[in-house]
Parts: sequence; C-alpha cells; structure tokens
Amino acid sequence: MQPIFNGLSVASFTISVGVLIGSTMLYTRIPSITKHYMSELKLELTQLVTDMVPGKIDDVMPELPTSTGPAVPGGIKSPF
Repeated sequence: MQPIFNGLSVASFTISVGVLIGSTMLYTRIPSITKHYMSELKLELTQLVTDMVPGKIDDVMPELPTSTGPAVPGGIKSPF
C-alpha cells in the first residue's frame, strides 16, 4: 500500500509544480498578450471605420457648386 501512496504523492507534487509554473508564466505574459489583442482590435476597428466613413460622407455631403460668385454678396459697404 505504501508504494501506491508514494506514487500518488509524487503525482500530486508534479501536478502542483506544473500548475504553479503554468500560472506564473501566464501571469508574467498577460501584459504582452493583452497588448497584442488590443493592437489587433485597434487595427480591425480602424479598417472597419475607414471602410465605413467614405460612404457615409458621400451620402451626407452636398455637391460642390460648379460656379462661384463674389466673396461677399452685394460687396463690402463702408460704414462712413
């Protein structure tokens, strides 16, 4: 019975060390992982907005005039 308990204790120790090492590695790499996903998200959102904006601007903007008049209608009048 003693060899079974010894094997279980070795397995338990191995699992505990593995969890400790894995969680430590994950904890130290969380900033780089989040920075990577944030940069991907920013890139995707930028591309999405860039694709949407020209179509929306064209719908809202009036057409440019083909001819222009004087800068101030009626000219500038002197107050004197």
